[in-house]
Order: sequence, then structure tokens, then C-alpha cells
Amino acid sequence: MRLKDFSYALPEELIAQHPCPERGASRMMTLNRRKKTIGDSRFSCLPDFLEPGDVLVVNDSRVIPARLYGKKSTGAILEILLLTLMKKNNNETETWEVLARPGKRVAENDIIDLGCGGKATVLERLTDKKWRMVFSAPGGFEKHLEEFGRAPLPPYIKRRKSIGADTTDDKERYQTLYASKPGSIAAPTAGLHFSEEVLNAIRHKGASIAPVTLHVGIGTFMPIETETVEHHVMEPEHFEISTCAADLINNAKRVIAVGTTSTRTLEAASDENGHIRPQTGETRLFIYPGYRFKRVDALLTNFHLPASSLFLLVSAFAGADFTRQAYAQAVDKRYLFYSYGDCMLIS
Repeated sequence: MRLKDFSYALPEELIAQHPCPERGASRMMTLNRRKKTIGDSRFSCLPDFLEPGDVLVVNDSRVIPARLYGKKSTGAILEILLLTLMKKNNNETETWEVLARPGKRVAENDIIDLGCGGKATVLERLTDKKWRMVFSAPGGFEKHLEEFGRAPLPPYIKRRKSIGADTTDDKERYQTLYASKPGSIAAPTAGLHFSEEVLNAIRHKGASIAPVTLHVGIGTFMPIETETVEHHVMEPEHFEISTCAADLINNAKRVIAVGTTSTRTLEAASDENGHIRPQTGETRLFIYPGYRFKRVDALLTNFHLPASSLFLLVSAFAGADFTRQAYAQAVDKRYLFYSYGDCMLIS
């Protein structure tokens, strides 16, 4: 399959730059795969689409404040995105695999001032895009990161890029209410819509919520660079499914995956009969049209970047033609797109 066949045109003004003022107030498009019908609703009405015995599977991974800005001795500003913790030395220094940009300004042995005593030393280049750096700060780097790190927003959401710049409420809103296990460098964005009121209404309806964990890494949001879909290889991402969650899922009347990360976790952990067993592991599962879903019955998800692995997953679940039709209607009806945008429920 050609990747370019999974693109679409989107007016820039429909890319959401800020979260909805209130969780739960976003718009929600509804897709019925069997009837090929498309409707319009609100996320706060999600419980109306549920039945007793349904299980919503959510990703409880917590986003770390993985974005930092620093200055070289030349005054050049660098943006650093932490990817993988490689080594930790008694809370004094931490060695990370990172992305740094602009990459042409980075060289081995550079020392980067992170402000307030924090610094990063460039150890080596790992690939064209990745570096290994060691970080330190008074009181420990973990404390520095929690205080000065920024929410790792995707590049289409614009924020100021300087040390000491004013922060927004992104640290709170680019995080699900049920996030509990730190490790993601991007939010499982379908979960951003959930408010306490909606969660309570779901339970009152007789549906259950099963948390699983997939730490969102660079593989989820990196662009596909191959012309042919089948040639793309996903980066590995860590996932966990508890015994309690597996039992809930295996006994569900219907499994509703909240987001593409929950979908990939469920499908990676399912046997051919759709049975889930408790486990911890890594997945490189790449879902694109032609994939046979084993465990997921319905999907709640945001609107995704064209020609991305996330858009391909939705196309696999809803059907490529039906997905294109739905996205065209979303543009026509002025839905908001991407991380802070509206959502769709596909059943």
C-alpha cells in the first residue's frame, strides 16, 4: 500500500492549540461500521453509548515533563526531548537517550546550561536524530525535571521556547485524570477528554474501566518515512497488563479501547482467540489496513495526523474508505484535530 493514499487536507485553523476549557466538553463524532453511518454528539454523552458489561480499556501511563530548553556557551538555544533513561547514579546524575534540535548545533562534549544549576553534557551521537547525554542539577536531576521540565507537546502545538518562559496549564491538561505510572513522552490523547463526572456516569451505567499501561515512546508519533506502508517498522514500547485488568477484559460483553495505545496493547497481548493473559513486555505492533482485530470491539480516538501510524490504525479498524469519509465530514463540520482536539467513537 502506498503511504500517500492515506493523506488528507486539513485547514491549519482546525488544529487545536489549547485543550477544551472543561474536560468532557469536546465534540464526539460517532461511526457505526456495520451501518456505515456517521453522527455527531458530545463526549459527555459517551455513557449513553455504553451498556452494562462493557469494559473501557484505558492507558494509565503518566506523561513525564520530558521537554527541556537549554543554552550552549555560544548562546544558541537547544530543545531537548528525553526518550529513554539509560542510567541513574544515586539521584545525582542521569544518562538519557534524547532528541536534540537543531541537531546541527550539537556536538560531542558540548555542555548545555539548563538554568538554575542544571546542565547536560553531550556524550555521543547515537543516530542522525538521537544523542546520549548526562544530566545533573543541584538536589538531583529528577527534582529539576519535575520543576523545570515542560509537557512534551507535539510540534503542531506552539509554545514559547526559552529558559524561564511562562508556563501554561499543559502539565495538568496534557495528562489524563487516571495517569499513575510515569514513563510516556506523549499523552494517550483519547483519555484527555475524561472528567470525573463522565467516569462516574460510566460506572453508574454498569460499565467497567480496566487500566493497562503502554509507555508512549518515539515510535507512536514519529513520521513514517517509507513510501510503502508495509516497510515501516515501529520502535519498541513497554506495556503491562495486570491480572485484574486481564480478568475484566476477558469477561467483557464488549471491549472499548480508549485510544490507539490501548488498542495496540490489547492486540499485542491477545492470542488468536482474543484471550488476554497478564503480562509485561514490549511491542512493535504496527496496525494498518488488512489487520484482523482479535480483542477490540469499539474504539474511542482523536483525529490524527495524515499518513501517520495512528491514522493507519483507525483506517484498519473502521475501513480506509469509511475513515476518509468521516475525516472529510469532520473538516466540513469544523471539528478540532489532533492532541487537544475532538474525538470519535467507532463501534
